[in-house]
Amino acid sequence: MQTTFMLRQFAPGDLDQVINVNRVCLPENYSSYFFMEIYAKYPATFIVAEQDRALVGYIMCRIETGFSSLSRLGISKKGHVVSVAVLPQHQRRGVGTALLNEALKNMCMYKAKECFLEVRVSNTSAIGMYTKLGFQVARTASSYYADGEDALVMAKRLQRHSM
Repeated sequence: MQTTFMLRQFAPGDLDQVINVNRVCLPENYSSYFFMEIYAKYPATFIVAEQDRALVGYIMCRIETGFSSLSRLGISKKGHVVSVAVLPQHQRRGVGTALLNEALKNMCMYKAKECFLEVRVSNTSAIGMYTKLGFQVARTASSYYADGEDALVMAKRLQRHSM
């Protein structure tokens, strides 16, 4: 079954729907303030996916400065995927890949040189998607999540996109 969806930048009126997707999909939930703070600072990397005028997924990222996750040389700007979620009935239809690709492209607007994210070691479908998109495991973060599960820290160098 072919489904069509569209991507667009998050708008403040989307907040309730984003919070709903977050709560349905992820055990890590954030306050309204946290979502809006990231939007205020990094609007180009807060993207939503819509299908039939309903929000079906989102990605929320910020830009940080720190040591490279991919090499031990130097400090650089890095995109950090804070949260990405797609409603279960819309998963495995390219929504997550499209959201991530758009966010990666837009991170370059903030002069990020690489991107990193944390993913539960048990989330094999997400790990597979990230690997297909060129992410590499940089390290394991022990007991990263509140329930004690480890996270893989995965990273990817960013390519400048023509805009």
